[in-house]
Amino acid sequence: MFSITTILYLTASLFCIGIYGVLARRNIIVVLMSLELMLNAVNLALVAFGRVHGTASFAGEHSGQIFTLMVLAVAAAEAAIGLSLLLVIWRRWHSIDVRKLSRMSG
Repeated sequence: MFSITTILYLTASLFCIGIYGVLARRNIIVVLMSLELMLNAVNLALVAFGRVHGTASFAGEHSGQIFTLMVLAVAAAEAAIGLSLLLVIWRRWHSIDVRKLSRMSG
């Protein structure tokens, strides 16, 4: 089994890769995928912490999995809103460049 520090290094590196994708890329699809990567890194950390420190909580060892389900629900809502924004941007400017968002008005 992996130690908690190994898992935390993995989640931190996944989160940093996601931050790089959000900040450096201009394609809105890549930005949305990077946000999902960041949320999945948080999910992995929650499951790891729940496994290590879960016996003192109300839900026992399953507290990390419960929080992960809540984060997945938020991620699904974020993806739906992001894809609907993508559709609006594509219909208006026929491009999926994030820089076009500064020209939105009204």
